[in-house]
Amino acid sequence: MFQTFDETTRPETGPNRLATLRAELDREGLDGFIVPRADAHQGEYVAPRDDRLAWLTGFTGSAGYCVALRDRAGVFADGRYRVQVRAQVGDVFSPVDWPEVGLADWIAEALPEGGTVGFDPWLHPVEQLRALQAKLPDVALQRVDNLVDRVWEDQPDPPLGAVFAQPENLAGAPHGEKIAQLAEGMEADVAVLTLPDSLAWLLNIRGSDIPRNPVPHGFAFLHAEGRVTLYMAAEKLANLGDHLGDIVTVQPPDAFVPALQALSGSVQIDPATCPVAVTDALSACDIIEAMDPCVLPKARKNAAELAGARDAHLRDGAAMVHFLAWLDAQDPDTLTEIDVVTALEAERRGTNALRDISFDTIAGAGPNGAIVHYRVNETTNRKLAKGELLLVDSGGQYVDGTTDITRTIALGEVGTEEKDAFTRVLKGMIAMSRLHWPAGMAGRDLDAVARVSLWEAGLDYGHGTGHGVGSYLCVHEGPQRLARTGTVPLEPGMMLSNEPGFYREGAYGIRLENLIAVEEAPPLPGQTIKSLLRFKTLTFVPLDLRLILPELLTGPERAWLNAYHAEVEAKIGPLVKGAARDWLSQACRAI
Repeated sequence: MFQTFDETTRPETGPNRLATLRAELDREGLDGFIVPRADAHQGEYVAPRDDRLAWLTGFTGSAGYCVALRDRAGVFADGRYRVQVRAQVGDVFSPVDWPEVGLADWIAEALPEGGTVGFDPWLHPVEQLRALQAKLPDVALQRVDNLVDRVWEDQPDPPLGAVFAQPENLAGAPHGEKIAQLAEGMEADVAVLTLPDSLAWLLNIRGSDIPRNPVPHGFAFLHAEGRVTLYMAAEKLANLGDHLGDIVTVQPPDAFVPALQALSGSVQIDPATCPVAVTDALSACDIIEAMDPCVLPKARKNAAELAGARDAHLRDGAAMVHFLAWLDAQDPDTLTEIDVVTALEAERRGTNALRDISFDTIAGAGPNGAIVHYRVNETTNRKLAKGELLLVDSGGQYVDGTTDITRTIALGEVGTEEKDAFTRVLKGMIAMSRLHWPAGMAGRDLDAVARVSLWEAGLDYGHGTGHGVGSYLCVHEGPQRLARTGTVPLEPGMMLSNEPGFYREGAYGIRLENLIAVEEAPPLPGQTIKSLLRFKTLTFVPLDLRLILPELLTGPERAWLNAYHAEVEAKIGPLVKGAARDWLSQACRAI
């Protein structure tokens, strides 16, 4: 299996590890040290070597910080992880609701007389340090070698995963063409690239340095004359042959900083993702700040990438239908969450096309469903029970696409409260699926659409409605998102998730998720808006009709649901057989 069920962190390790870190504070004369969940490449995901936040605190969320001071230590977690962080960290750490409480605000309150706080300049982007400095005029922020690395005795080695080529028929364009197009629009002599998925997309390569995400670690210079210097371990590239060609020069990773120091002229960096250490080394350059030039072109999927996504979702949808049919045939009282995860991965493996899962499957039964990013292990593994909800959030990495789907399933008859909440979540998903909007609007302009029915009942969810998704790349991809923080206008070709939810802590969780792609909308009768956009659904898997209160649906909502299920049966029916085919017909019946 790709997924394991080991308990990777334990709260009881925290006190000793925090004490050893504080001993390093004493040695350095520091009052605190910031530990982000980040690596030198500033992507969302980190290799085991760089999972310092989890090692120190026990918190395994995909985003967050710890600020370890001499007398207190705060662990910052956003709305996805409020329940999880309280369960994972020991008493020596205080959970902090972030971003409601900002990092700088907390430090300012904790160090009222000022003080000195250390940070690793490779783990903080330029924009973040600038914001901290602006809000902490009385606190000295000091660059230091990473203090966690000093005390982490069994820290894993840096990853050296093999790199392989992404076929041009799936990438949609040769990497030489991508390099030439980006170079033509550059205003600087050199652009520094640090994001692993930017390197993978630009050079039509994939890697295995980060679990679940097929990207390689490395750095690169994109030169205005249309060539690339790639700083990556040569042994990782051994299987590429002549794929990179003459326009890409490979240098060892330890040559990156000297090369930065030797640059002159104008250099472009992305302040949102470029580590402070990079700009520290660019002392002789005119620095131009702009978005990573790969980010937007990567987000706008081309025809080949969209076709691959459609194929991947049909394959994945058939695997999901086989799994759901199997699950419905079981006695819930005989299964555990691990059984659910194992069975679903087996169905995806049965496609003979699965490269990896796109993240550790979330299978939360009953109250575990309220932990938004729950990961089952041998200790937390819960038995399923009749009368409860099961939330399953999962996805696959296929060479032609990345999938991400969530379904909430009734285990027998459940209460009216759960059905009411489920139907309101469904109404939010349908509202987003049916939406037309003027071109130029961003995710923050659309996010509320999925929440209206929940708000009418005084309910809400603490995460965004949707994140961007890569093309056989990271399952979370920026800059597009359906969230209050989504400021980048949505454009045709962008893929996102549509996943409203509701979580009753200690009782149940509900989330429904389809992947969607932005496309031009056909003109409407009497339309006066110059250009309208809409979403095209990519995911085709039934929604649990047993959890819907039909009287809460409007006529157009019911029509959308019935049309969606008709399309699911038409597209997935030919791909499944036997009991799964019969189950699908029943699951897609009109209401």
